[in-house]
Amino acid sequence: MNPLLLLRTAARLNLPPAALARLAAAVRKYGVNLMALLAFAAETYGERPALVDERESYSFRRLHAEADRLAALLIGRYGLAPGRKAAVWCRNHAGLVKAIYAVSATGADLYLLNADLSGEQAARLAAGAKFDLLVHDEEKRGPAERIIRDGMRRVGEQALDAGGGSPAAADRRAPRLRRTSAGRLILLTGGTTTGLGKEAPHRPSLSVYLAPFYAFVSRLNVPARRAAYIAVPLCHGYGLAALLALCAAGRTAIIRRGFDAEQACRLIRAHRAEMAVVVPTMLQRMLRTDPDALVSLSCIASGGAELGPRLVRETHERLGPVLYNLYGTSEAGLALIAAPEDLAAAPNTVGRPIPGVRLRVAGPDGKDLGAGRVGRLQVGRRGARRLGANAWIDTGDLGYRDGRGRYFLCGRADSMIVSGGENVYPLEVEQVLLTHPAIEDAAVIGVVDETFGMRLKAFVQPVRPGAVTEGELRTWLNGKLARYQMPRDIVFVERLPYTPLGKLDRKTLR
Repeated sequence: MNPLLLLRTAARLNLPPAALARLAAAVRKYGVNLMALLAFAAETYGERPALVDERESYSFRRLHAEADRLAALLIGRYGLAPGRKAAVWCRNHAGLVKAIYAVSATGADLYLLNADLSGEQAARLAAGAKFDLLVHDEEKRGPAERIIRDGMRRVGEQALDAGGGSPAAADRRAPRLRRTSAGRLILLTGGTTTGLGKEAPHRPSLSVYLAPFYAFVSRLNVPARRAAYIAVPLCHGYGLAALLALCAAGRTAIIRRGFDAEQACRLIRAHRAEMAVVVPTMLQRMLRTDPDALVSLSCIASGGAELGPRLVRETHERLGPVLYNLYGTSEAGLALIAAPEDLAAAPNTVGRPIPGVRLRVAGPDGKDLGAGRVGRLQVGRRGARRLGANAWIDTGDLGYRDGRGRYFLCGRADSMIVSGGENVYPLEVEQVLLTHPAIEDAAVIGVVDETFGMRLKAFVQPVRPGAVTEGELRTWLNGKLARYQMPRDIVFVERLPYTPLGKLDRKTLR
């Protein structure tokens, strides 16, 4: 661990030197796990509001007390311990947050399941991973009961209030937990043919995650934001990272079980939230619904999906220079941040590498291609040394960097097509389509073509029916695309499909 960076992080969070002693005490008591972070926050920030969901508000002290008691329950009644596996299948609410901290304190592996998984998908995951415990929302009770088999047990939503929800109950002395290092935190990526994703395991580690944590709180100036609305699911690494950063900074996280643009605008206005954590489609819907409700926002962190240049410009026109674009993967974590000044100069950039992150644009031989050339984006493993090829994580994305060190995406590596001998990147065509004033949304995929091998097919959502014709659109595109980039087919649709995490659902389009 870098002691200097730890001191810089404490200074950036406006923490006194004594705060590091509190952190050390929390680690001595709980071990290196997420509960130690929450214990540190409870001791440092006390009665400040830590979390607000539909039902109530939790101070840092109360949230820690209830998570601590829940951990004791999971150990004593359900046998969670290092080497065992617990899956959490919940939407965003206080019970989910307590479960995340509590499972980490037991030393068990924590699997964060997408709340929108079907019962059949969750059952396949449970059978493959052999979960020992399933923590679920009340709405999942039926599917959860059908999943349970072979010694697996379940915990319903009501049990997540272990110890009661009243302040009086929270003041009772919690059982003392044994010190243990956290098990693995398993995030599930998207992009497989099964729809279940693949496992991306992580272990809490100050030495590995201090640098990206410092970059997040520093670049986005998290300590200056009193309250943040986290719109994205906490099962997503991006949402979870924001929650943990707010905890460390002593700031309030506002969450809800699902996203609704009208509700989101009301929440931001009511709480005068200064930060929002979103995917681009959420931001777009809020701007369409009530942009005046968003004027308190001084930081909008967008991630998890491509950010279109027009949405960048619209956000700046409506709210000023408040938008940040974040790029990372479930496996590699946060890698790039585009600040408002980066987006002003290049609206389609995903930013610059954060300190401590090695990034390269690799060619077929694995060597960096240099500025201006398209290759596979690869992130150096944090903490890895002398591992050769294994020292790099392939993101699966194609991209390039410009002469100023800014990076740009060209889409997924498996989305590139070869048409008439030319490499064609659907994302580049999408970004051009999205600059047309009559187009609300667009998606482009590759399709088989007898003459050229592959061609592009564009799905276009106009701002209103009949706002633009195919002929008008092709004429407009002629001056902006090369011949081999021109879509063979243009299909007008009422709405494009998106996954629950805000990504274009290209499988459905295909």
